[in-house]
Amino acid sequence: MHQVLIELPAGLYLFDERLAMDAAITHWINSFAGHIPFVDQAMIAITQAGVPFIVLVVVLQWWSRENRQHLRHVAICAGLAFLLGLAINQGILLFIHRVRPYDAGVSNLLIAKSADWSFPSDHATASMSVAMAFALQRLPWRALAFFAMAFLICLSRIYVGTHYVTDVLGGAATGIVATIAVRALYRENSKFDRFAKSIL
Repeated sequence: MHQVLIELPAGLYLFDERLAMDAAITHWINSFAGHIPFVDQAMIAITQAGVPFIVLVVVLQWWSRENRQHLRHVAICAGLAFLLGLAINQGILLFIHRVRPYDAGVSNLLIAKSADWSFPSDHATASMSVAMAFALQRLPWRALAFFAMAFLICLSRIYVGTHYVTDVLGGAATGIVATIAVRALYRENSKFDRFAKSIL
């Protein structure tokens, strides 16, 4: 094995080192699973209900009493970024076929197996796109709350054994890219924005 690594090109050797580090960190985080039932149940609940909860909180912004029109715009931005980020992930899955860490013997799975490939994490994309949408619209306290929720969701995906650390980082990256794109293309008080905010 040592001879093979020496014979590989330097760039590929570095790539293998990074993959090994990714697997090691993933395994370390997942190693805490199964020791404290309360923590296990909390992480399972977060990984299963975290994204729906974030969606619910965003929807509730629609009827906010304070700064309602701006918050409606942000809620729309968050929804568009959410959908665009997941669409980007589907494109990535056409080219990158990474097996799940539990199938590679890196982690022990606490939830049901997933049917798709491991990279990137849709949960990370969804939660990070919402948090970034509020951050880019200068709503720091709301953004901080969403970032905290996104962090817990991302951590839970590694903890329960269904994703590598880099799956989560990749998912977060696509969420950020999607949010920036929406921010650049969808302007507040545009004709479409005024129409969308008038609903309900």
